[in-house]
Amino acid sequence: MSFKVEHEKWLQAHLTKRQGERKDALRRGHGYGNRLFVENVWWVLIGHFGGLHPEYEVRDSRGRSYFVDFMWIVGGYYFVFEIMDYGSHGRDRTKFRMDLNRGLFLQAQGFHYIEISLDELKEDSSFVLAMLRSILASYLAISTNQNGIVLHKFGKIERQLMRLAIRHHRVVRPAKAARELELHKDTVIKHCRILVNKGKFRAVATGTTGKIYQYEYLGSTQSPDLI
Repeated sequence: MSFKVEHEKWLQAHLTKRQGERKDALRRGHGYGNRLFVENVWWVLIGHFGGLHPEYEVRDSRGRSYFVDFMWIVGGYYFVFEIMDYGSHGRDRTKFRMDLNRGLFLQAQGFHYIEISLDELKEDSSFVLAMLRSILASYLAISTNQNGIVLHKFGKIERQLMRLAIRHHRVVRPAKAARELELHKDTVIKHCRILVNKGKFRAVATGTTGKIYQYEYLGSTQSPDLI
């Protein structure tokens, strides 16, 4: 599978879907630095463009529209990648300040925001690749199709319960979990038992009666199954 061929197909697919300013932004914005990133880092790391959106439109803290270099959407998670060129971002103090504020705002909205130096891409793209491989490790292990859609091994409630257990020192108490997740207690118990059968939870027996009041999470805190 050739990078040039797949890159052109990916770019043309996004251009075809867009009109007006969104199309113009993609034509203008996907230049040298962005192409360097997708060829020397993204393609090597991922091997396809599923879920990656070039020149993706977002809003700043004042509700004004602007375009980030890349948005990677995997499951319910959003990653922003900005390729930072000193010439365009560092010399104008007002623009530099605005860029930083936009980054802070996106992080406050729940986006994962990652800035990458264009100079580093040119001089040592292997460093950028290594850092992104580390940052995205759990997300790279997720099974997705070519459109970036996650193929989940566990249902939504099961993933919620596993994440809840991690927040509470690996323990889930059905009554408390039901209140926190706004679910019926019987629903929580049902899914805890499913997780026991799948090897992710262990039922913790209490006292001589052996009654089950809580479940212990057995998986990794970095497991891609949590996403």
